[in-house]
Amino acid sequence: MKLLFLLVLLVMLTLNIYKAYRNTKDVAVKKMNIASGSRQSPVLRVLHLSDLHLENISISPEELFQKVKEERYDLIALTGDFLDRKWTIPKLIPYLQVLNRLNAKYGIFAVLGNHDYVLKGQNLHALVDTLEQFHCRVLRNEHFEVLVDGRRVNIIGIDDFSTKRSDLETSYRGLKPGYNLVLTHDPNIVLQMKQYHFDYLLAGHFHGGQICYPKAYHLIKMGKLVRMNMIKGLHMYDNKPFYISEGLGQTGVNIRIGSRPEITIHECTLINETSIPNYSVM
Repeated sequence: MKLLFLLVLLVMLTLNIYKAYRNTKDVAVKKMNIASGSRQSPVLRVLHLSDLHLENISISPEELFQKVKEERYDLIALTGDFLDRKWTIPKLIPYLQVLNRLNAKYGIFAVLGNHDYVLKGQNLHALVDTLEQFHCRVLRNEHFEVLVDGRRVNIIGIDDFSTKRSDLETSYRGLKPGYNLVLTHDPNIVLQMKQYHFDYLLAGHFHGGQICYPKAYHLIKMGKLVRMNMIKGLHMYDNKPFYISEGLGQTGVNIRIGSRPEITIHECTLINETSIPNYSVM
């Protein structure tokens, strides 16, 4: 009888692990509308991918392309944690090739995450060089401006907060008036940005908990936002909106419980200073 019980328990455990692995293939495509209500204002369409964690990713480059190919993108934002092993760098190339096939009007922009900084010296340089070789501009506490229908958009890349590489003053230095789109990996940086304006901020880092049972208690050491129950989706802090992606890959083990990998498309209305924005999921 005891042996039968153990056998049943083993079968149930195996089925649950398999289901948790299958969840990593169930990629959600979400659309966010960050709007002011003004129909005359230009709209910036951003494809946001985060936390590929290429050691543990369950979507192939071609599968990714099939999920995103029907949309038109002005800009592609990659918010860090591509990989943490030097031998994984070649695996990044086909994903970058897919993103180049999308022909985003203003290009591809990236920041690095804490796992990327596991790489040191020439290996970290190899990662950055690979990104740049495939037309991806890596922003490390710096900004880059584009004009969208005559409206300036400042793309501000803030380096990873969790590894103490963020430098807000340097990131914003010389910034001209415009719509401020911030890209960063660890969203906890928003708690430090009272004096630094942004219209929208994109981040990742938490994986939506990845393994929630039923809550992601294991994230408790990952900063104040976790204790404020801000680990995924759209949030506001200090009257400024920011979005935390659940990420596309996994870390540690290639399973998800209570979370899904995601691809997010953001439609950002480039609001005027007098506009009162509203935020919604499409």
